[in-house]
Amino acid sequence: MRTLSHADPDFAAAIASLDRHHEPSESVRAAVADILAVVRAEGDEAVLRLTARFERFTAPTVAALRVTDEEFLAAGAQVEARTMDALRAAHANVLAFAGRGLRRDWSMTNAQGMLVGERHRPLERVGIYVPGGSAPLVSTALMTVPLAAAAGCPEIAVATPPGEDGRIAPALLAALKLAGATEVWKIGGAQAIAALAYGTGTIRPVLKIAGPGSAWVVEAKRQLTGRVAIDLLPGPSEVLALASAEANPAWVAADLLAQAEHGGDSGMVFVTPTPALLEAVRAEITRQAAALSRRAQLAAVLEKHAVLILARDLDQAVRITNAYAPEHLSLQGAAAESLSESIVSAGAIFLGPWSAVAAGDFLAGPSHTLPTGGAAKFSGGLEAAMFQRRTSWVRADEASLRASLPHIEEFSRVEGLDAHGASTRVRFAG
Repeated sequence: MRTLSHADPDFAAAIASLDRHHEPSESVRAAVADILAVVRAEGDEAVLRLTARFERFTAPTVAALRVTDEEFLAAGAQVEARTMDALRAAHANVLAFAGRGLRRDWSMTNAQGMLVGERHRPLERVGIYVPGGSAPLVSTALMTVPLAAAAGCPEIAVATPPGEDGRIAPALLAALKLAGATEVWKIGGAQAIAALAYGTGTIRPVLKIAGPGSAWVVEAKRQLTGRVAIDLLPGPSEVLALASAEANPAWVAADLLAQAEHGGDSGMVFVTPTPALLEAVRAEITRQAAALSRRAQLAAVLEKHAVLILARDLDQAVRITNAYAPEHLSLQGAAAESLSESIVSAGAIFLGPWSAVAAGDFLAGPSHTLPTGGAAKFSGGLEAAMFQRRTSWVRADEASLRASLPHIEEFSRVEGLDAHGASTRVRFAG
């Protein structure tokens, strides 16, 4: 774990160096471009070949990669009752939260008397990627698919990688069925994103792709932006905890470790103006990490991506937090509520000592698909409204168009677009 202090002469430069916008390597960029090109050119044949290569699973046809009703039924029978209870609880919360975020139709009368407004309709067909394979992210199924269902999307195609035996974990299938997936494909990686974007012959293309994934999945989404709509380009998981002196160090450390156990390039940052709390949290991180099952993943994060920051005061701590723009922000201590009003850059905020970040990962309601790498400075997490198509409309009558005519003609004159003015003026000729 690295420690930075406001008293360090190079503190400002060290804080600035925490910027972690994740650019794909040239090898990943090139490999993904090749995969996209071959799927676009060869469709089904390419998907079968790439699935055999990357997932080590061979299917006779792409149609055979679609999960059948029988597989869904078999999966449901294998899932324990307590697991189904947890799935249903999370689904109910996510669906209720998603419904609150939907955009509603509205209208108003403008200054010239025209009626103007917006309407919002669901996208007809969307694609969701859910990481799977050796560690299927069951919670991700419930943090993505229900949002499209809440928006009313009639077709929700999910792609998730199978194991080498061609199976998908029963709990993941049960979650996808509960969440409202209308079709599930046993395809992973960049080839799954390509199949959803371009279509393959058997798989029909979608209008939007959402969901997290590996560096290859994220790069495929990046390269396909514009071909289809894309939700986010999420990178490794990250958490920042900001705490005042009264915080419980064991609880702060636990929240930090909960995100760090994702391993890889996951980021873990703690900010406080209290030296004693910083040292207590450091000790708790070491103590708790030794007892956790994913010690290898934690060790990598603690060595390379864990930073403890001693700020001059809470105001500086807030500035550091906003500059970092964390995916997950835990606010603990007596100042948590008041500090939250000053936070402008965070994917999700967890307020107070009882708001465990894991509650947001699994259950609370907001989607855990959140902006990373500082993207919280300009974007938010996945929401149901992202699966709606916004269309504006205008309804004028003779009186309102006549009132608008002088302004329209002036814009037409200034911009040299005489047909624009003529198209309005002609309605009043004769």
